[in-house]
Amino acid sequence: MNMSLTIGTEPIPLTKDDQGVIRVGSTRVTLDTVALAFGEGMTAEGIVEQYPSLRLADVYAVIAYILNHRADVDAYLREQDRRGAEVRREVEVKHPATGVRERLLSRQRQA
Repeated sequence: MNMSLTIGTEPIPLTKDDQGVIRVGSTRVTLDTVALAFGEGMTAEGIVEQYPSLRLADVYAVIAYILNHRADVDAYLREQDRRGAEVRREVEVKHPATGVRERLLSRQRQA
């Protein structure tokens, strides 16, 4: 029996959504999530266990991408952190936390 192995390149299972967030395959799991879990020492199998919508092969491909493009991924993660901090500041300005406890206790007393 003559078997041949086809060697080729698989597409990287990363997609960018309308907000510029990079997600793994067609899931809602972000590149940030996988990069953080991997950076904390979690295995690909552990990541899939934590996020069962992911495919193991996709997680390995994303980890390979992270390792092969470390500077680009780190820059992307820094930008995501910056954008997240900006959104948090905007929310805090629109909805200040000052007096939240007092307002909640007041509502509870009125109920």
